[in-house]
Amino acid sequence: MLTLKRFANPDVTRAFTNIVWLGLERLTQIGVAIVISGMLARYFGPDTFGKWQYANTLLLVLSPITWVCGAEILVPTIVNRPPEQLGTVLGSAFALRISVSALALLLTWLGIALHLFEPLVGAMLAGLAVTMLFREPFVGVINAWLQSMTFSKPQLLTSMSTAILKAACVYLLVRAAAAPARFGWLWALESAAIGAVLLLYFMRRHGGKLGWQFDKALFKHFASAGTVFWLGLICMYLFLKLDRLMLERAISFADLGRYSAAQQLNENWITLALMLAQTIAPAFVYRVQNLAQLRRNMWRLTALTALLMIAGAAVLDLLAGFIIRRVFGPDFEGAIDIFRWAVWLSVPAGIEAIGNLVVLKYQAKFVLLSKWLLALAVAFVVNLLTIERLGAYGALVGLAAGYLAAAAVNLYYIRFKLRP
Repeated sequence: MLTLKRFANPDVTRAFTNIVWLGLERLTQIGVAIVISGMLARYFGPDTFGKWQYANTLLLVLSPITWVCGAEILVPTIVNRPPEQLGTVLGSAFALRISVSALALLLTWLGIALHLFEPLVGAMLAGLAVTMLFREPFVGVINAWLQSMTFSKPQLLTSMSTAILKAACVYLLVRAAAAPARFGWLWALESAAIGAVLLLYFMRRHGGKLGWQFDKALFKHFASAGTVFWLGLICMYLFLKLDRLMLERAISFADLGRYSAAQQLNENWITLALMLAQTIAPAFVYRVQNLAQLRRNMWRLTALTALLMIAGAAVLDLLAGFIIRRVFGPDFEGAIDIFRWAVWLSVPAGIEAIGNLVVLKYQAKFVLLSKWLLALAVAFVVNLLTIERLGAYGALVGLAAGYLAAAAVNLYYIRFKLRP
């Protein structure tokens, strides 16, 4: 009866439905990403595919710059303000994000014009970088409004639909033998389409009007609030892509393409750990106030995650050859051994993701920033020492050292915060 009552609660039902849609969207994105990577790897070949992956790495390092005024600031502001102030909140957040995103895009294009990147990498990045102009200012702001209602279905449905359409368009461009530089603009078109659909949805829900307004005081608040979290996320994404940034100067683009192919599959596997953490966080961490119970939950979740990641990594290790050949083709044989070692990174990555839940629960922003700064520094030093000797395997050692450093900070914070 208690269970029935809980599910009869509209808030619980809405949250559960939201989690289901989030899971479907993530699984769709992972599947589409693997299919697209397989098509492009076979079409481009290792060398050009390495340049494509490096262009994507640069985008993923640049994109966090546009994440100013993140959801952890914007969503509570929407919830705590009267409904009639919604237009002012969203308008001020949009003004900040579009300004930062436009500046990031212009600086990226300037770097391309000044030939800071290899020519084909720059040509690919030129289109990919346009996604920054739409993702956070349009998609991010409206998605924050949807999150405030625990109703992300419109954004998730749109994202799934455009991802499938993008895969179809990639297939058509491959069949048409399109130039590699043109593919980046397809990603820009996808982000623009998602932004347009969500904008129309918002206007439909508000009588056909946008109603966004700019407030100088709120703009300044958004610019300063959440800065520490923002810097922490920048450090985190820089850490996650540091291996490819440093390998680009040490190995050929063909070898970088093989390494990136293995890592992309591995990162999709690690994403499942992050999905698990996001799914269980509200019930087992965020809503638990009793410290003893929270400690027990954390140790159990950590042990469960470690066992799950070890079991999954063992299976992927055994199937590495089959997976790489099926997805990327015979030109990527060199990625098999890299993938076999890379999948074991999911163990420290999963443990770190679970430990991070306590950091987020208590909004320990300086812990978050310090953690990823330490992980970034450790990975950088280890990469310097190992890449020259071990090549791509040295980058894996750097990632492992960074994950262990981040997990150690989580452990120290948990022992400090949850001590009896």
